[in-house]
Amino acid sequence: MDLQLSGKTAVVTGASKGIGRAITEALTAEGVTVFAAARTVHDGPGIGVATDLTTPEGVALLAERAGEVDILVNNLGGVAQSSMRAAGFLEVDDEAWRHTYEVNLFSTVRVTRALLPGLLRRRGVVINISSIGARAAFQPVDYGTAKAALTNLTKALAEEFGSRGLRALTVSPGPTRTQNWRDKDGYAGELAAAAGLPLTEFLAEVPAAMGITTGRLTEPEETAALVTFLASPRSGNLTGADYLADGGVIKTV
Repeated sequence: MDLQLSGKTAVVTGASKGIGRAITEALTAEGVTVFAAARTVHDGPGIGVATDLTTPEGVALLAERAGEVDILVNNLGGVAQSSMRAAGFLEVDDEAWRHTYEVNLFSTVRVTRALLPGLLRRRGVVINISSIGARAAFQPVDYGTAKAALTNLTKALAEEFGSRGLRALTVSPGPTRTQNWRDKDGYAGELAAAAGLPLTEFLAEVPAAMGITTGRLTEPEETAALVTFLASPRSGNLTGADYLADGGVIKTV
């Protein structure tokens, strides 16, 4: 299927690794010019833009480099180290809350605000990468609430700007086989250490423990394929929706 994306321009944030890198690769393969934003320059696909999107200056730099775009994928996000280690709500301090919202929500607000005029002129699409944590009370609590706010923001953008041609969609991954789940120093490594298990043994138990219907973690490329389709004119009447990419973790209708 020709996704009719050749010649379009996109920005992908958090593009140096994991889902963001996979999205950048998938869009580039479809002929999209991708500005791949990350804190550090990387050797991956797309036009690398090294910038800190938790600052207004970093967002301004990205907007200047990219200019007007057809597609914005807000993928930047993550769990604060202190939140990973917290036993629960009472152990997540103010600094962790501030950091989590800066990375997972406010950076997206700023990037979207900066690029929105061009997206409206081009009748473009915004795809925000949320999480199943937005729908269920997983720990850490600060991350889940920030992602819930991101999902709400997406719906609000779809409603306010839909009549002007903008589409806004959310993709909510579940456990995904990124570095954060493969690396002993990542989120899964922290959980494995807390459980007193080797990482490989912990990961083998994750599908059953989390109720993953398919029995395995999602691959980044699978989520990237979904994002690429949603970014294309082939999905031109889809907006305001949240697409789960979780292997069946969320059981509610």
